[in-house]
Formats: sequence, structure tokens, C-alpha cells
Amino acid sequence: MESRGKAREKFSIDEACEILERTPKAVRAMVDGLSDGWTTGGNEENWAPFDIVGHLIHGELTDWIPRAKIILAQGENRTFESFDRLAQFELSKGRTLGELLDEFDEFRAENLKALRSWNLTQEQLQLRGIHPELGEVTMQQLIATWVVHDLTHIRQLANVLARRYDETVGPWKEYLSILKG
Repeated sequence: MESRGKAREKFSIDEACEILERTPKAVRAMVDGLSDGWTTGGNEENWAPFDIVGHLIHGELTDWIPRAKIILAQGENRTFESFDRLAQFELSKGRTLGELLDEFDEFRAENLKALRSWNLTQEQLQLRGIHPELGEVTMQQLIATWVVHDLTHIRQLANVLARRYDETVGPWKEYLSILKG
């Protein structure tokens, strides 16, 4: 029996896809239709929900599947292109949050279709690419990171939204762990 709070370590593409396919719906449920006061006004140090969705789109276009293709090709050059973590600030200009949410849905669906179509074997999950900062990484590590990256940004969305009322909650702040630290 697993100890309480200890997650299973075994990786499964199917289980990874369970999270990856839900992320656009979870993000949309959290922010779609909210007023600009909730969703805009971020900067490079403190992202707003608008910025987070733009970042997720940029990852769909330039990170996960493009890097997985490099690994699968096992060509002479297996080094990934650097990922610009702040590209969304330029790429999302002039867009609405609704447009970004629709794009995220579309790109994620396309990427999951590609991922599933590969029917990756255990051997393929151990193939390696070269991250420009981290060095050698496996396909399994890349896909697991994609899942945890999604969950990190869902948590970030909740944190950003909660911080809007950081001072307004008054003495209850003591009981609200999301506003601590």
C-alpha cells in the first residue's frame, strides 16, 4: 500500500495525457469571462492570467512537441532550441484572452493527437535529446515535465487570482495558505 501523500513514480503516456488534455479546460474554467481587473496587468516578474495563457501557447508551438520530434529523429544534432520564457509578452499583444484560450485549446489538441499517434515504446521514452541548459534529457522526462509545467501554471493562476485580494481579506489571511509566502 502506498504511503499517504506519496505519489506513484511509474510514468504512463496515457496518464500524462489525462492531465495534458484537461489543462485547457481547467485554465478556461478559471479565467474565461473574468473582467480585465482579474486577468491583465502583469509584467515580466508578475504574470497575469493573460500572460500565463500566452506562455502556455508559446510552449505548445515551440517547446514540447518540437523537442519531442528532435528526440525521435535521433539525428546528428539533438540539441533543442532555447525556449524564450517571456515571448508571450510580444506574441500576445493585441489579442483577447478569449482568442488565446481558443488557440490554446486548438494547439493542445493538435499536439496531443501527434503525441498519441507516435505510440511511444519504453525504448523510445528513453531516447535522449540535449537541453541547452540542462544537458541530456529523455523523452520520458520531457513529457513528464510538460505535465508538471501545466500543473505549475494552474497553481500560478490560482495564486495570481488570490493575491488580488491579499489585503482585502483582512485577518483571515492568517488562515489562507495561498496568500502566505
